[in-house]
Amino acid sequence: MRAVIQRVARASVHTPGQAPRTIGRGVVVLLGVEQGDGPADVAWMAEKIAHLRIFPGEGEAAGRHFERSLADVGGQVLLVSQFTLLGDCRRGRRPSFSAAARPEEAEPLYQAVAEALAARGLFVRTGWFGADMQVELVNEGPVTLWLDSRRS
Repeated sequence: MRAVIQRVARASVHTPGQAPRTIGRGVVVLLGVEQGDGPADVAWMAEKIAHLRIFPGEGEAAGRHFERSLADVGGQVLLVSQFTLLGDCRRGRRPSFSAAARPEEAEPLYQAVAEALAARGLFVRTGWFGADMQVELVNEGPVTLWLDSRRS
């Protein structure tokens, strides 16, 4: 399972015919599910996202750029499925997505990550799995990180 995490001041995701889904301060998580991913990857990813210290400190820790976690600041999560994170561009000019899990395998794991984040007390909004979406965000910092559950 791979994720790109961006610390944001606010973000939203849109798809035609649906009301936008928005968050305030928190993170946008673009999540790709790989073949062979399972419950252990879900648990690792949710724990890492919730507790990764990517927010600035306050009080005595003021001035430290990476002191508090999403859980510490009461941040929100916008979780968007993105199989293209599994794209392999090493050969040719067209990416190969053969490592990405098939939709019927990936969607339940994507939903499980959303549920695991919510179970940790976080406010979670999701995109629409498999839909063509537009994501708007204001990257704060900017801070952008990459996670891979297989490199844990």
